[in-house]
Amino acid sequence: MNRKRDETSSTPRRLSVFHRDLNYNPFMAGQLAPADTRSGRLMSVDALRGFDMFWIVGADQIVRALNTVSPTGFVNFLVAQLTHKDWEGVTFYDLIFPLFVFIVGVSLVFALSRTIEREGKRVAYKRIIVRSLLLFLLGVFYNGGLAGGVEKIRLLGPLQRIALSYLVASLLFCSVKLRGMIITCIALLVGYWALMTFVPVPGMGAGSFQEGANLANYIDRQFLPLRKWDGDHDPEGLLSTLPAIATCLLGVFAGLLLKNRSITDRKKVLWLLASGVAGVALGFLWSVQFPLVKKIWTSSYVLLTGGYSAILLAAFYQIIELWGRRKWAMPFVWIGMNAIAIYMTYNIVSVPRIAGRVVGGPVKEMFGIYGDVTITIAVLGLGIMFAWFLYHRKIFLRL
Repeated sequence: MNRKRDETSSTPRRLSVFHRDLNYNPFMAGQLAPADTRSGRLMSVDALRGFDMFWIVGADQIVRALNTVSPTGFVNFLVAQLTHKDWEGVTFYDLIFPLFVFIVGVSLVFALSRTIEREGKRVAYKRIIVRSLLLFLLGVFYNGGLAGGVEKIRLLGPLQRIALSYLVASLLFCSVKLRGMIITCIALLVGYWALMTFVPVPGMGAGSFQEGANLANYIDRQFLPLRKWDGDHDPEGLLSTLPAIATCLLGVFAGLLLKNRSITDRKKVLWLLASGVAGVALGFLWSVQFPLVKKIWTSSYVLLTGGYSAILLAAFYQIIELWGRRKWAMPFVWIGMNAIAIYMTYNIVSVPRIAGRVVGGPVKEMFGIYGDVTITIAVLGLGIMFAWFLYHRKIFLRL
């Protein structure tokens, strides 16, 4: 790597695997200042992404370990919120995945706008396709790749869903105006509802949303090859990818709002809050007929989780960008700047085993009944330390 060239170039690389970003500076000397949307990054978005990943890399396990020691009412409530619903309903943990997809939509607005401005749409289209393909292949690898033979490959999973949602939302962003994206988003949500409600499933009839008896699960049984997560169907299946694209588009709309310099920052926060509350209300209202089900990504689930995502984004934007309160969010920023790298690391490396070597044995015994809690804290701590190391070495995963 030519270090001098990286330091002086005014156009840092956007497409690579691991690289050292020597130009990025998320601070403005800690000063309170209006949000700068021209740089292509917002610390609040990185922090929210990191907050989302924070629960995946160990925070949830700390709560579960505490519950084994002191199963109080409040801890039981937290454990319930950090556990996915078996089918119908939504907990906080059911917000994690759609929040990440929503943030992908927010981020692509800034990234692709800068690419189009500097290098044109042709380069943007190329990067969209390459990034989507790499994310999809990483998803296959994350779920075991070829380790169990060809028949054990899981074609669709969380990273693959992110890849497909990013692909379609990005192509739409580069190809049509805002009105076209809004129409597409509505068509995806209403069209998915219509398919799930009125198209009959052989042997089951139409309008069933129960597991194994709905259209999305039936299409997976008939047309999704190789391994499926839930036996003969997959929670990231074929048909349910359509409303997931709508989740990403909701993030695009939020990103366009934040990028719009003709709207004051205060009004941006108010718009995010208002749209978030409306999304939550509409999601609950729609759930009366079309239940909230993460595993088939129902349209009501899209509106509800999109609403909560907008509210969280408004809170992070207000605190970090407008009030300038940034130090508290730095661990989230470290994680959020390398979310994919940390996600993959936790699959490849046994972090709990490493934590056991650091604080296991006699150290764990020193804490008595809190020994397992100590291990889970160490797992989260190692994840944050790894994120801190990558951040301060300015090493970021760019696909």
